[in-house]
Amino acid sequence: MDIPLIKVGIMAEREILFTLTGDYFFGEQSVIVTGLCKAIKTESAIRFEAGTQSWICGDSLKLIPVDPQTATFILPNVTIGLDFHWQRKENQEFKGELSFVSDGDKIHAVNILSIEDYLLSVISSEMSATSSPEFLKAHAVISRSWLLAQVQKNKFLQTGNKNYQTTFYTDDELVRWYDREDHLLFDVCADDHCQRYQGVTRAASPLIEDAVFQSSGEVLVFNGTICDARFSKCCGGVTELFENVWEPVNHPYLQCIADKSEHPQKFIPDLTIEQNAGRWILGNPGANCNTTDKKVLKQVLNDYDQETNDFFRWKVVYSQEELGELVKLRSGIDFGEIVELIPLKRGPSGRLIQLKIVGTLRTMTIGKELEIRKTLSKTHLYSSAFIIEKHEEAGNVKFILHGAGWGHGVGLCQIGAAVMGEKGDSYAEILFHYFPGAKIEKMY
Repeated sequence: MDIPLIKVGIMAEREILFTLTGDYFFGEQSVIVTGLCKAIKTESAIRFEAGTQSWICGDSLKLIPVDPQTATFILPNVTIGLDFHWQRKENQEFKGELSFVSDGDKIHAVNILSIEDYLLSVISSEMSATSSPEFLKAHAVISRSWLLAQVQKNKFLQTGNKNYQTTFYTDDELVRWYDREDHLLFDVCADDHCQRYQGVTRAASPLIEDAVFQSSGEVLVFNGTICDARFSKCCGGVTELFENVWEPVNHPYLQCIADKSEHPQKFIPDLTIEQNAGRWILGNPGANCNTTDKKVLKQVLNDYDQETNDFFRWKVVYSQEELGELVKLRSGIDFGEIVELIPLKRGPSGRLIQLKIVGTLRTMTIGKELEIRKTLSKTHLYSSAFIIEKHEEAGNVKFILHGAGWGHGVGLCQIGAAVMGEKGDSYAEILFHYFPGAKIEKMY
């Protein structure tokens, strides 16, 4: 099997200004362009401008580097961390082919490159080059597995399952999950919605190059199928079930796992019970990801991630007025004054799967976990593993959310895995801890 090529959606605008730092073939390889260029969405096509020349290109155009080893292209003002608290824009540089695809009133800039070149950037973008070699190899394997699983899933959704939906809405309930099924013009996007990919903007270190090379072609497999290998920053002590976060499909390798190396299953109380969840979230369990070791945290957290330092256990406080305005802004639903937030269903990691919002004008149940996180924060709550404390004093009502973990909690816990790597665990031991029953196989 040859090394697969993938399509990564970088950005979408009506007009995209970009720079080609080397020579690129355009059209039927009869024209070579370089330097400052522009792609513009017109009413019926894409107009491509390079220097003083201009072409009408229909619904798409492709630019292929003459020398793939040296040529790069630069896209300005690429949004990273969309809707998260660290959202910002960056100028980013990429290798490989550049294509533009029309989509409504915008055009998508898409980078086409080999999966191994993609992984060099993903590992560099997701974490520090100071990480332990075994942790880096483990992450290379899960990133490769996840990507190939998404490519397979995308083909299935486009050809096999016409009734697939991610939102279920009634007058008193909203259930929604967020995955990457909306990416029909490319395989994955370049932001946290899929995996962070920032081209060669963050150059891969020799250590990362070794990790990707040494694991080249390796994926996690369960019963002959490539694993949909998920990961998040910090599970908070226990990982979550796939079906409690995304579509209702049980993956035997994505189960509830205690993030602890010794006697892990004795470590977990039944966190679906509200009383147990409260004690757990307010406690300080000795999980792998419960660490303040700056050396370890620096391995996982890039500069902007390190702006967050309370990820294992955290607290958010809202006044009743703030909460009402926030929920209305984020959900588009006017609940009036928020009277209660009532946990209805938790997963085995303590994450809320269903939450009832009781207002003076409206009462609704919302889920799944990311819908809850989006509704109760201007960006995202760190996780949906939280308990609600309501305080009333002198007519003033406050809602205090005490929470655990950062992210959805499914699959590999990056901080926990970094701790395991630092302790000397091999990449296989790390993978088999977080993905029980899976095997490592070389696909190409």
